[in-house]
Amino acid sequence: MELKSYQRKVIENLEEYLGYVQEHKSLAKAFNQYWEDKIGPYNPLDSTGMEPYKNNIPNAAHVCVKVPTAGGKTFIAVNALHTIFSAYDSAKPKAVIWLVPWSNLLQQTVEALSNAEHPYRQKLNTLFNNRIEIYQKADLLQGSNFNPTVVKDQLSIFVMSFSSLRAKNKDDRKVFQENGQLESFVSQYKNSEHILTGVDDTALINVLRYLNPVLVVDESHNAESDLSVDMLKNLNPSFILDLTATPKDNSNIVSLVPAIELKKEHMVKLPVIVYNNHDKTEVINNALHLQRKLENLAKKQEADGGRYIRPIVLFQAQPKTKDDNTTFEKLKEQLLGLGIPESQIKIKTANIDELKGIDLMSKDCEVRYIITINALKEGWDCPFAYILASLADKSSAVDVEQILGRVLRQPYVQRHKAFQLNLSYF
Repeated sequence: MELKSYQRKVIENLEEYLGYVQEHKSLAKAFNQYWEDKIGPYNPLDSTGMEPYKNNIPNAAHVCVKVPTAGGKTFIAVNALHTIFSAYDSAKPKAVIWLVPWSNLLQQTVEALSNAEHPYRQKLNTLFNNRIEIYQKADLLQGSNFNPTVVKDQLSIFVMSFSSLRAKNKDDRKVFQENGQLESFVSQYKNSEHILTGVDDTALINVLRYLNPVLVVDESHNAESDLSVDMLKNLNPSFILDLTATPKDNSNIVSLVPAIELKKEHMVKLPVIVYNNHDKTEVINNALHLQRKLENLAKKQEADGGRYIRPIVLFQAQPKTKDDNTTFEKLKEQLLGLGIPESQIKIKTANIDELKGIDLMSKDCEVRYIITINALKEGWDCPFAYILASLADKSSAVDVEQILGRVLRQPYVQRHKAFQLNLSYF
């Protein structure tokens, strides 16, 4: 698997920015000059140019890559690690903390980076000479194949969730507690400057701080609160790479990819056709009608030699806050009342996961309707998802863009004969 042209451009932008850092020896000056040379100086009066560098985390270059949903952010990050470490002293431990907001995204990331058959791991093996180890929090706490000698000789990626570093519950606080399994690291400390006040030298958090890691922050728009910024500072990072389709205002964007670049590579179904209906019943009926129309087109295309596609509707229900809201239970009852077989309907919420173990791309799969609330906002996508029918009251542009991203991925990364199967519908 090789980089698409727009992905290669992102890596080139990052490499270019790192060159400015080495030249100017100042993170702010490097960032500001990088953009001034590209698009001219920043003018706050007419908002031309790029806003000045925001020094969110002192002593760490903190930049953001803005890539639309389905643009392959993880693969970009895999390649970016080699670019970042190439700019550092080769004696520095190649330690990476890969942060994700949700547990489902954590497992997805661990599996992709650990599986020798996965393109992400294959690329890492090529870039780092097959010397890579992927760790989860439990591995680190137990000192499982994690010691100073091993860390010096390889790329170590620690995949962790935001919550595991915020120390809210007993299990999460283990990161901040004395840990005899990590005693071997203490003799490597050059001084005690990195030790957090009141935290034992052997605590995992202090070992991570000693490694002065590179942070990859996936879906970084979820890590903008004061608590999240404190979490990032606590890790004593040397470099932070934010990955998101929807950067917040305090992001230092170093590269941004227009959605049209993904369209050129047949990565996404664009444009998005938007319908604004007057009531919820109309939304449901129109979504069902559109699904049948697209499925008929897909069957005709397959009969003419095209690839198998089974268009899926994502229904976004409203959380249980008012009696008259269309919750996921009510919506399922409505669909069953319209004669839709139960085998074609699945629910995916924070507490119910009827998609577990189902291959939505299989010809044997019957699923055509998925009911969710926010559980599919990030870290999930299926190329067969064509229609997003939202019954929820959404006013946040970030929320809308994130949920819409679930229906953008193009099946088989190719253009289809029926032009309606190259579009997505909201």
